[in-house]
Amino acid sequence: MPSINEQLGAYSDLFMLLAAFAYAVGFIAFAWDLAKSNSTIRELEAGLLEAEARQLATVGGPAPVKNAGKPAAGALVSESMDYVTDTGKRKAAKVAVSVAWIGVAIHAVAVVSRAIAAARVPWGNMYEFLTTGAFIVALVFMVALLRKDLRFMGTFVMLLVTIMLCAATMGFPTPVAHLVPALQSPWLVIHVSIAVLASALFTITFAMSVLQLIQDGRQKRLAAGGEDKLAFMRLVPSAVALENAAYRVNAVSFVMWTFTVMAGAVWAEAAWGRYWGWDTKEVWSFVIWVVYAGYLHARATRGWTGARSAWLSIIGYLCIIFNFTVVNLYFNGLHSYAGV
Repeated sequence: MPSINEQLGAYSDLFMLLAAFAYAVGFIAFAWDLAKSNSTIRELEAGLLEAEARQLATVGGPAPVKNAGKPAAGALVSESMDYVTDTGKRKAAKVAVSVAWIGVAIHAVAVVSRAIAAARVPWGNMYEFLTTGAFIVALVFMVALLRKDLRFMGTFVMLLVTIMLCAATMGFPTPVAHLVPALQSPWLVIHVSIAVLASALFTITFAMSVLQLIQDGRQKRLAAGGEDKLAFMRLVPSAVALENAAYRVNAVSFVMWTFTVMAGAVWAEAAWGRYWGWDTKEVWSFVIWVVYAGYLHARATRGWTGARSAWLSIIGYLCIIFNFTVVNLYFNGLHSYAGV
């Protein structure tokens, strides 16, 4: 059995803390971008009006009426979440994206060094599952930013990633070590890797669903003639756009979670001689599957849209959190080793 490199493991822990610090700075920068949204929106709208005036002048059309063509609330991010011309005004958001990329790079070094130090895949306990999951969340979000304007989610995603890393380093600190015998199987790579990826994607859709509920409430308040108390939400797409995006990602994540449950059953048969034994961890993994299956079915066939679908998505993610924390820590079973 390969030896443990404890010094490299210590460096990995240090890199995790540095990554958490970078994500925290990114969170502050993204939050600052939202906090100054009123001035940002005015600057963006002025730039759009100026561009429209130049276009009309070029074709010899009439001079634009004051405030003509003013984007509607939420129009600064298109319904397809593509980038719109921002004339370089969102400097805080650009700083946030740059810092977040630095955090992802440091985080990658931390995860890889942990794997090298342990001479195995870095998801053999709660600390490693959480730190690797946080890395996948951040990486998926940052890669998506290359194609779609998801900067409005930056505050929420960076906050979640920071909380995940802090929870791992302070709540579940685990020295680098060999796997317990029950985990020494090729199925660890297959079963747990897909579970980590699915959980990371569910984390992103959780953030989308929370934003959907906020935007839905804001839109209803404006439609009733109320005051816009959440001006920063004008930088966020409509509730319908958020719902559609969350539904598509949840559909992919659900397929991954289905494979996770099936691969776990095959591993259980190889390890314990039965595919299913109603162990607490197995039960809650199935509960998660049922909740998201209900979410997809209700939205696709029963017309459960809007706030109801968002709440189902949120409930599914809360089940994931319960499964990872409470079930691992407080319920005895064949999966109790997951809490080490």
